[in-house]
Amino acid sequence: MNYEHLLVSFAGPITTVTLNRPEKRNALAMNVMLELTRALREVAQSDALGVILAANGPVFSAGHNFGNLAGATLVQARELFGVCTEMMDTIQAMPQPVIAKVHALATAAGCQLVASCDLAIAADTAAFAIPGGKAGLFCHTPLVEVARNVGRKRALEMALTGDAIDAATAAEWGLINRAVPADQLDAATLDLISRATRGSALSKAMGKEGFYQQVDMTQAQAYEFAAELMASAAMTPDAQEGIKAFLEKRHAQYTQGPSII
Repeated sequence: MNYEHLLVSFAGPITTVTLNRPEKRNALAMNVMLELTRALREVAQSDALGVILAANGPVFSAGHNFGNLAGATLVQARELFGVCTEMMDTIQAMPQPVIAKVHALATAAGCQLVASCDLAIAADTAAFAIPGGKAGLFCHTPLVEVARNVGRKRALEMALTGDAIDAATAAEWGLINRAVPADQLDAATLDLISRATRGSALSKAMGKEGFYQQVDMTQAQAYEFAAELMASAAMTPDAQEGIKAFLEKRHAQYTQGPSII
């Protein structure tokens, strides 16, 4: 896999995808978003059990490249934001858990990118913002995912003021899992993704897909959906192996890998 704007590396069952345009503050230009979507889809079809999304340079991501929007037609603007939505949806459609490793500022669509990941760890030097509220273009699409992480009042505070929040506040609000000292970021990220990839990879993939399907349902709809999913999942070989191993007081041997369901 060869990429112009990304680095992809492998460490055992974990694949790391790194934004690598530090001179452009890892702005999510059209070509970058298309390349990242392609990379994520390729990783999704691989034997990787977990994915780390990282970035090089002084900024995690500065969000959209305004050069793509200056003088754009409505059709072109729609295409740009459609590509962005597809990229964000790809993260949540992958069977593997995806964790953002945030070392620095993530703003606008860069903040949206973090919010779209299943998990996120940030250095205590990082910050997060959806700054359109104090400029000329409101952060409509970043607000979609940010609001689903932090709730209405806090999301609107970020969106209306445009002010950045620090990593500790982001953790308190639920935008990230936790903030750690910068020199512990690598270890903390690897620890969480390692724990999040234990057990049956197929079971994990079904669990992730099921979560995103039921999370916006009513409680009654969610229970109906989840009960049927859990009943079906109980029929898989890995589920039966886990049950038998528990009853026989032995370690389970799981064989079913991640799969696009």
